Formats: sequence, C-alpha cells, structure tokens
Amino acid sequence: MTTARKILRKNYVFPAMVGLAAGLYPIIFFYTNNFSLINSWKHFTFFLCLFLGLPIFTFVALRFLDFIPIVKKLNPIVFPFFNIAAFLGFIQICLYAQFHLWITLISIVVAALVAFFLRKSFKKILALQFLLAIIGLFWLFPTIKNQWTYSNEWTFQPDDIEEVVFKKRPNVYYIQPDGYVNVSQMGKGAYKIDNTVFWDFLRENNFKLYPDVFSNYSSTLVSNTATFTMKHHYYNNGFNFSEIANARKVIISDNPVLNIFKNNGYKTHFIAEASYLLTNFPEMGYDACNFDYNDLDFITDGFSMEEDITIPLEGFLKEDTDQSKFFFIEIFKPGHVSSSKTETLGVEGEFELYKENLRLSNERLVKAINLIQKHDPDGLILIMADHGGYVGYEHMLEIRDKTLDEDRIYSAFSTQLSIKWPNGEAPAIDTKFKSGINTFRILFSYLAEDPKYLDHLQEDASFTIIKNGAPQGIYKVIDGEGEVVFKKH
Repeated sequence: MTTARKILRKNYVFPAMVGLAAGLYPIIFFYTNNFSLINSWKHFTFFLCLFLGLPIFTFVALRFLDFIPIVKKLNPIVFPFFNIAAFLGFIQICLYAQFHLWITLISIVVAALVAFFLRKSFKKILALQFLLAIIGLFWLFPTIKNQWTYSNEWTFQPDDIEEVVFKKRPNVYYIQPDGYVNVSQMGKGAYKIDNTVFWDFLRENNFKLYPDVFSNYSSTLVSNTATFTMKHHYYNNGFNFSEIANARKVIISDNPVLNIFKNNGYKTHFIAEASYLLTNFPEMGYDACNFDYNDLDFITDGFSMEEDITIPLEGFLKEDTDQSKFFFIEIFKPGHVSSSKTETLGVEGEFELYKENLRLSNERLVKAINLIQKHDPDGLILIMADHGGYVGYEHMLEIRDKTLDEDRIYSAFSTQLSIKWPNGEAPAIDTKFKSGINTFRILFSYLAEDPKYLDHLQEDASFTIIKNGAPQGIYKVIDGEGEVVFKKH
C-alpha cells in the first residue's frame, strides 16, 4: 500500500477528539465568566478558531505526519504533552487574558510530567476534560439564557424627554474621572488627602462644585448604564458585581442621552484613555471615537492600550466649529482600590496608590479643561465621576459585605460633580443634583428651558449587591436624603 493510501485510510477521529478536549472546557469557562466582554460574533469566530480549531488541526496534523518514523514514535508522548500544555495555556488565557512566564513554565513542566508518567492513563484524562466541559455547560446555559431573554424595557422613559428640543445649544463636555470622590468626601474618613489646589483651580475657572453627590451603583459599567438611560436597572436583578446584560451596548450604541443629543443636531464624540467600554465591539453609536476597532485586541481587559486623550480632543475641537457637539470623555484615574482580594496592596498600600493616581488625574483634568476652554470658552463642562475610589477597603468586593458605616459606604459611592455653566450662570434647578442618575435629566431641562422634565426624576438612591452578613440580594444603601440605610430591594 502506498504512503498516500495509508494517509487517507488513517483514523483521524481520536486526534480530533484530543484537540477538542484541550479547548472545549476552557472556551466554555471563558464565555461563562467573560460573556459581556466577548459577546460579539467576531469574538465567537476568533475564539472558536483559537480554542477548538487550532488544537484540532494540530493533533490531526500530527496523525497525518506519522508516516515519518520519528513522528510516529513520539506521538504517544506528544499527544498528552500538547493536550495538557494547550489545556493549561487556555486556562491561563481565561484567567489572566495574557501569558505569565512562571505560570507558562509550570504548565510546560506539568504537561511533560503527564506525558512521561501518565500517558497510559491519557484516555482517562481526556474523559475528565470532557466531564469538566459537560459540568461547565450547566453554568454557561443560564448566562446565554439571560442574554437571549434580556429586555430593554427598563430603559423606556416615563415621559417624552427623548423628544426634548433644546433652546440653549452650548457644546457639552461630560468628563468622567474614574473613582474621583466628591469635594465633601475628600479629606474625610480614609481620604486623608489635601486636594485644595485642584478645587481652587476649578473655582478660578468658574466651575461650581456640588457637595454630597453620589453614584447610584458601585462600578463603572453599572453606574454608566443608569446615568445614560436616566433610569434604575437594579443590576437587572442579577448578581454580577461589575456588569449587567448589554451594558456596553447601552452605553456606546444606543441610549436616551446619546439619542437626545443626536436628535438635537449635536455631533457626538466618545474619547477614552482606554478601550474598556469597547472590548466586545459594540456598534458605535457616537459619530466620532478615538479608537479604531481594527486596532483592538480580541483578548484584553480593556486596559492594554492607553491613549493621551488631549490629542484626539484637540483634533475634534477644531472640526465642525459651526455645529453643536457632545463629548463623553473618560479618564481612568484616580480609579479605585484593587478589584481582587488576591492582588490588593492592603488598605495603606491602596491608599498610597490612589493618592498618586489622584495627582495624575488632576494633571490630566487640568490639561483637558484648559484645552477645551482655549477652543470653546462658552462650552458647558460637566465633570462627574462614575463611583467612589473605595479608599479604606482592601478590595472592591468588600462592598458586598453588609455595613452601615457612613464613611465606608460613601467611600464607594461618593462622586465628584463640578459644572462650568455658560457665562457662569448656574440655573436654580441645580439644587436637584444629588446623584448621577438624574444629572442629564436636569441638564436637559436646563437646555430646553422646560421644568416639566423634572417631574419624573428617578429616586436618588444607591444600590449594591450584598452576599455577606445578610440574605443575598440587591440592597439600597443610600436613600433619597443621602442617609445610609440597609433595605432589600
């Protein structure tokens, strides 16, 4: 029998199953734990090829080439080695979105040990990998179901505000410094920081500082989703601390705030230091953005690329000078304490890091504000953070623990709100600024010169997920009067 005939008559089912086993559980695990980051068809195609296509092709190729004596001789060792190495490598991608040298070296050593000492039990290892995948499906299916059954009815407005017509038409700049606490909180509790120089800078540039303002939710995506819809979502009554269904789509693709500006003829711009809100390639609802989707990585936490926002900002400021503009500008400093218990620097270490990041944030804010005022001295500049900095916490997930400590609650929810009104004339309705959820509704009432839109303000309250110290659920932790409470939603 010729070599070609032998190749054609080979059984490729087993090598294909070896490749499938290497990637099946990792891809299920990855989607279960990162669904909102990668729920695009582009991601699905990429990860299908990476986790399943590549290992299947590799093992089939090894079987195809075993007409070469050395390949055939080594296959009993090579198959388990590459299977375990690929499996552990994929798990590393799932956990860290990158390769760490020491973890990779350990994975190679483990794969080599299995190949040499457990190769006779290789089929049992494959069975275990498939069993893990089957178990993983029980976690993946609810995640997909929640996505498929997601309803955006909660975003519907109780009035006709989406048809609002502006009578005032200044350019509007919404600058969001991540984790920047309010003037009334800075210096209190764990925030032993003198921020006087920056507050004075704002006042000297005709900003009005609003004390005691807080966010409605505890992290960037859930907070922004409420702010841009001007509605409460209550975490979609789910239990993901940082994300809710379709959060990036709501913020970037389609939301009432964005639509209102566009309906009033504004050209809309999204400028960010990092691509965090773009990681799953949501349809771009803004007219202009400083990121190109073709330049974004498929495997990322959204912070692998960082840009100087002043460069695109100046470019956009010089364009379309005869058209009204809206800018959403994200600055990811000062940020917040570690999200993970395993990576925290401890209370004092996280405080020192926050203090340094606050300095960087102030420098970037001053630079952006000066640039805006140089090109647009009559613009309306709104600085509002997404949530607090969590200083005093070891890590962010401690917000899941029941507490009535006011300093601790406000450390997580206190947010800076400062506004430069055109001509320095703040409207009387600015007394209604209490939390982020109503900021744009109040702003639209001002631009439309119509108080009727204030009849449907949402409750100025903060909510978080509680898992420890009380029955698991969504709890109100700040009420409409700004008082710390603990009431299950």
